[in-house]
Amino acid sequence: MSEASKLAAVKQPDDAPQFFRLNVEVGNLDDAVSFYGKLLGVEGRKQPGRRCYFVCGPVTLQVLDVSSVGQPHMAAKSLYFTVKNLEAAFARAKALNCLSREDVHDAPGGGIVVRPWGERSFYAEDPWKNPLCFVEEGTVYSDSD
Repeated sequence: MSEASKLAAVKQPDDAPQFFRLNVEVGNLDDAVSFYGKLLGVEGRKQPGRRCYFVCGPVTLQVLDVSSVGQPHMAAKSLYFTVKNLEAAFARAKALNCLSREDVHDAPGGGIVVRPWGERSFYAEDPWKNPLCFVEEGTVYSDSD
């Protein structure tokens, strides 16, 4: 039995945690709302407490302005988004001049590339150095592949 089959065979408890929100710290909420709204192509919903929610499928991206208490901490590497139209997302990222300048497995991170694991994607970075990745829907690699 493959490792993926073994994992799939494990019964999940009825109360298994469901991931629903990810927090990204920024240094200016208005700039972040503008940046993420343009990059994601969706409107954010400002909330009390210097934060804004962007609904991204089953997980909400919470952008939190921490400038009143210190410098933003970079998010985990990377935040991954699936998109139906990768070229449109790429055009928005290019217009925002936020495409990654790093290489990913010997290919430009900031270019649309089919990665060795089969995902068609590109990488970007927000103004607070949070790394982002956009993957074309239908090419997402999962541990069951």
